[in-house]
Amino acid sequence: MKILIVGGGGREHAIAASVAKSRRADKIYCAPGNAGIGQIAECVPIGAMEFDKIVAFAKKEEIDLTIVGPDDPLVGGLVDELEAAGLRTFGPRKNAAILEGSKAFSKDLMKKYHIPTAAYETFDEPEKALAYLETAKMPVVLKADGLALGKGVLICNTLDEAKDGVKTIMEDKKFGAAGSRMVVEEYLTGREVSVLSFVDGKTIRIMSSAQDHKRALDGNQGLNTGGMGTFSPSPFYTGEVDAFCRKYIYQATVDAMAAEGRPFQGIIFFGLMLTENGPRVLEYNARFGDPEAQVVLPRMKNDILDVIDACIDGTLDKVELDFEDNAAVCVILASEGYPLSYEKGFPISGLECFDGKEGYYCFHAGTKPTEKGIVTNGGRVLGITALGGTLQEARANAYAAAAWVDFDNKYMRKDIGKAIDEVEV
Repeated sequence: MKILIVGGGGREHAIAASVAKSRRADKIYCAPGNAGIGQIAECVPIGAMEFDKIVAFAKKEEIDLTIVGPDDPLVGGLVDELEAAGLRTFGPRKNAAILEGSKAFSKDLMKKYHIPTAAYETFDEPEKALAYLETAKMPVVLKADGLALGKGVLICNTLDEAKDGVKTIMEDKKFGAAGSRMVVEEYLTGREVSVLSFVDGKTIRIMSSAQDHKRALDGNQGLNTGGMGTFSPSPFYTGEVDAFCRKYIYQATVDAMAAEGRPFQGIIFFGLMLTENGPRVLEYNARFGDPEAQVVLPRMKNDILDVIDACIDGTLDKVELDFEDNAAVCVILASEGYPLSYEKGFPISGLECFDGKEGYYCFHAGTKPTEKGIVTNGGRVLGITALGGTLQEARANAYAAAAWVDFDNKYMRKDIGKAIDEVEV
């Protein structure tokens, strides 16, 4: 098979690494890819939002399967355009990707179909949002309705902070057009857990759980980012939690989308909060999480192409997912200053340390090849993932491996997975 992967981050590198293990993968392309992906696939200089060029390339090269990784092209309808050209594609169509593309849509869906989530109100005008906040219980969560690279969420502890948040999202448009509409949500407390799933429109298969670390600084301080590290499985995702979610959340979401005439085929990411009153859905994503993919996919035993085929063909009910009985931890090496301003172009040393090291992965996110070698080219630069028999062992391995690599302005959180010390694993 000839496979095209659309995207160029750590998620796409993890997908490419999984595809490369398949007995059926003869040739892998990636658009646009990055320096790490280029070691296992042929990178082509086409951006993820250049739909016409992607379709033309896939037709010219007679691509057998295109896998769309990022949220923007999914929400923008790339899958629809590829399918219209007769190309086999994995990912939700535009009318289903709205599950992530509009927080207002997803909240309304959960309300209509009684899927447990936080109480909320939606606003199109800042004046009405401000009037509502005068009577709201603090803290509250403000969410830009559209896509904002994982950063369009503000937790406001006081009324003044909430008012400033409305200005930031709706008036200053810090998150662009995503802030034209805003959701004001009840603040939930508890453990956060991420659960990825494969979906074929009617059947859902749950992957291993994970837990992300969104804040830029240790102790969950600082600004929201695209993710500074993650671990899998989550010890807080118990059998009881799983049973509740399967009964009230997972299949209910798939059924709700089908009932709305928006059958979902692809990946649904469930962002959950384990509250004292039971699990609640914080958010949906319509694709693999990043960096969750970097700890979940290395532990999956199945041939990913077999599972993807089942999703496209509607035969997922015949597939059982199987994961290694181990653990994985990913530590993101970022550029100092991320997620705001940071410098690029610094040479990266130590990448060769991962060659031939089983159980260790260096997933590239913001890198590019140059005549002087591989250099930094983004805020999140590398995802260092390591396996272990326990979460503690995997974490120790990941931090040891993070020390193998160096570049100017290298930054990482030192407390990824700290929560696992609070439970017996």
